[in-house]
Amino acid sequence: MSGRVTRGIRGLVIALVLAAGAGDAAEPIARPANPITRENAHEGARDWQLTRVRLDGLDGFRCPWIEGYCDRQSVAAGERLRIMVSTKPAARFGIEIFRMGFYGGRGARLMRTLGPFAGREQPTPAPGVHAIHECAWDPACEIVIPDDWTSGVYLGRLSVIPPDESSAGYQSYVIFIVRDDRPCDVLFQCSDNTWQAYNRWPDNFSVYTHPRGGQGPWARVSFDRPYGREAQFRGVVDDPLTLGAGEFLPFEFPLAYWLEEQGYDVSYVSNSDMLTPDRGLKARAFISVGHDEYWDRRQFDSVVRMRDAGVSLLFLSGNSVCWVAPLGESAAGQPARTMFRGGPYGGDHRWAVERERDHGPFPHRGPDEGFLMGARNVEPVNGGGDWVCVKPDHWLFAGTGMKPGERIPGLVGWEYHGDPPAGIPGLEVVGAGTAAFQGGERPQQWTATVYPGPQGNFVFNASTIFWAQGLASPPGHVLPWSHWTRPHGPDDRVQRMTTNLLERALAPR
Repeated sequence: MSGRVTRGIRGLVIALVLAAGAGDAAEPIARPANPITRENAHEGARDWQLTRVRLDGLDGFRCPWIEGYCDRQSVAAGERLRIMVSTKPAARFGIEIFRMGFYGGRGARLMRTLGPFAGREQPTPAPGVHAIHECAWDPACEIVIPDDWTSGVYLGRLSVIPPDESSAGYQSYVIFIVRDDRPCDVLFQCSDNTWQAYNRWPDNFSVYTHPRGGQGPWARVSFDRPYGREAQFRGVVDDPLTLGAGEFLPFEFPLAYWLEEQGYDVSYVSNSDMLTPDRGLKARAFISVGHDEYWDRRQFDSVVRMRDAGVSLLFLSGNSVCWVAPLGESAAGQPARTMFRGGPYGGDHRWAVERERDHGPFPHRGPDEGFLMGARNVEPVNGGGDWVCVKPDHWLFAGTGMKPGERIPGLVGWEYHGDPPAGIPGLEVVGAGTAAFQGGERPQQWTATVYPGPQGNFVFNASTIFWAQGLASPPGHVLPWSHWTRPHGPDDRVQRMTTNLLERALAPR
């Protein structure tokens, strides 16, 4: 199909979107075929979730009966992926690999079944320098990523094969991203640095649990270990059925599911894939999703380059670009497999200065993230509240029917942004309100913003980790809650605003 015809179809789609009423927001739009629409034409899996999980105690963080990790965050077609698995006691097990998407509402597609394998217990590493827990397990299997595996988030379901019907076959996940290098409309960046920062495997070890305290540069974490139970989110998400999948299912899957339902041409990357701008410069829109707190400084510089080159940026996230998180080599020399809290973003803004005064000195300091995102991290950053419309005539709200002061209940949380910096030409505040801790304590002002980029593009800041909760509630998803508030699930106004953002970002320029 010629570029002119494609642009014509896109323009017709945009016109139909902007002319439609709010009630049409949830209906998928007819789009030109792309790798995502072709992938989602395949039959989805009826059985991909965890059914039988077990933790090592009520307050446990791991499932020693079966647990594992992959040897890299992301992998491209033709590259090898190794999957490390431990079973205690020794047991036979199998692996089913699923790609996460829409698939007619089922949420996943079975891509390959591996095994059975003879499992054995692999050693729990002793804490290394900076309390790092870095596994060196033998691989259970090694696979070459096929050329026809579409970019996406992939879960490997690990299942113990019970010796007889009277025994339980416990399960957990491993997770990895398949990336590609093609031009795409939407680039979806998973927030896996933050997943790892909060990961407490094997027994309450993360960047937050070092004996010296949780706000310094002294703790390091490794991607060479399983993702444990998200127990740090008690009061936000405490769902053992996500075991091994990081934060993807509660905070990011609703967006991926909705984007693929709508037929957007989307490609997926990890945080570590953004250390140069090369991949992002082949996209028209970049999305930061969910809880995207930890960025290597090279990520920041890459995304600035993308904005300045005309890529629209959608921060559908909260507490984002908060900490400089240098990615380093593993003990075996593999790049981007360790991370630590290097220091705050914020430049000379009071937030960063106060952080360093209270917890520093830090070895790294990042620029003021507000001049990238349009709003900053604030203190306190924990709380919940309603997302409030303050500029209903803005194009963001076209077709929503929203009025001044109209609220979307519980959509702000559990962390957010505020305090937009002065000096960004054309910056507009489109949403604003109050978030509070425990329903009323420590109130703080959050702010959602839009500002124009230099090439007809724009930057949007939704100012909440929970934005994706207003888009979809796919299978395997549990609504989070925050400080005695919670989002209410899919909302046609959030769907329509997100459609407006994407169609504007993808419009011919």
